[in-house]
Amino acid sequence: MSTAMRLTFALLFLLSSHALWASEPLQQAAFPAERDHLQLKTQTVLTYLWVDLYAAAFYTDAGVSPRDAVGQMRDQRLELYYLRAIDRNDVIKAAWATLERQQPPEKLHALRAEIEPMEANFKDIQPGDRYALNYSAEGGLVLELNGKQVYRNHNAEFARAYLGLWLARDGLSDDLREQLLATE
Repeated sequence: MSTAMRLTFALLFLLSSHALWASEPLQQAAFPAERDHLQLKTQTVLTYLWVDLYAAAFYTDAGVSPRDAVGQMRDQRLELYYLRAIDRNDVIKAAWATLERQQPPEKLHALRAEIEPMEANFKDIQPGDRYALNYSAEGGLVLELNGKQVYRNHNAEFARAYLGLWLARDGLSDDLREQLLATE
């Protein structure tokens, strides 16, 4: 067998094994097809420096695309299933660095008083933990940790900014954003 053929087979093997490997975290997360009245639209894995950090799922109402749910602030749920331990301070630092990149200083200053009480509910993340952000016009933004509500805020601008960490331009990961907002 020629060197070129061996390299081709090796590359095909690596590509096919990556597809299987990438699906494993989603199987581990086992996102249900429906949460309350919202339907699972997309799911993906955030990988940083070849390490899977978390699986993410995005839910909206039936018939509403992820992009429309975000753009029109319709009912939505972003759920994260963590695959690695992460210190709460690292989460907070990453969130603030992203918010500072995304928001004008005056808006960020106005939101600070609402962000800090939410961050007070953050815990060190362990593998298997689930954080979720649920938004509805009636209920506002609800932060859940492992299925329990730990924070609620009724300010729609706060909800847009915080969900924007994952779902707006210049967020934590452009690839993650595009995969979560993909059309069904």
